[in-house]
Amino acid sequence: MIGILAGMGPKSTGPFVDKVVDECQKIYGATYDLDFPHMMIYSCPTPFYIDQPIDHKEMERVIINGARKLEKTGVNFIAIPCTTAHIYFKPLKNAVSVPLLNMVDETMKIIPKESKKIALLATQLTIESGLYQEAFVKNGFNYIHKDSWQALVNQIILNIKSGHVNDSLSLWNKLSEELAKEVDAAVIACTDLNVVTDKQAENLCLIDSSASLAKAIVHQYLSIKA
Repeated sequence: MIGILAGMGPKSTGPFVDKVVDECQKIYGATYDLDFPHMMIYSCPTPFYIDQPIDHKEMERVIINGARKLEKTGVNFIAIPCTTAHIYFKPLKNAVSVPLLNMVDETMKIIPKESKKIALLATQLTIESGLYQEAFVKNGFNYIHKDSWQALVNQIILNIKSGHVNDSLSLWNKLSEELAKEVDAAVIACTDLNVVTDKQAENLCLIDSSASLAKAIVHQYLSIKA
């Protein structure tokens, strides 16, 4: 059974589960209901605020509690479709006895090697953590960042969380046009952003971290099932 610790943010849970189902169809041809894996999905509300400082101790405690609850249901492994949660990956990994998939590592595997200049679209907290920047350097990518881009990303995420998706779409169109002029690819490292980035963008290669995790989940499931 697959364990998915989601709810960060709440609107991202459904679209992510859809991605896992899509990957089951693509990777091993799942067709009938019984072809799909058992999944235990826990939507775990966290004390995250796009416009306020994070209480890291409380955030870590809440996410670890969520992972432990999932483990008690009998899942074989856990995936967390939230980049911000990966800031606490080491203590999380130590808190449970089942394997924990790493979304950052999985994302690096799907970035085209010819894409040298990479932008990162994520929460301010994720940017400040350096999680992806460290991985970019390790894998030979050149990270490009502008404060004006981050301001747009922050506003898009805030709009989505507050239910103003149409406002987010207009901002996303503006941001994607600017990115296309400056970078080879942009990594989407916030599942909230999938609400607008799943619409795609012309002339811009988008690397979806949640899609990379969905693929990894299905491959992990198949390796256990075998």
